[in-house]
Amino acid sequence: MSFLRWLGGFVLLFWLIGLIFRIGGSFINLLLIVAAVVFIVDALFGRKKNM
Repeated sequence: MSFLRWLGGFVLLFWLIGLIFRIGGSFINLLLIVAAVVFIVDALFGRKKNM
């Protein structure tokens, strides 16, 4: 698993923790967007390395 996937996973984990414990306000939604962008970037650029 690459660094970007680990980073996206941690961001997603913190988003879930914030959502469950109702902390962070709109910051929670920002974390979800950041996690999605990190996973998409890793998926697009990670495949080019393997080919």
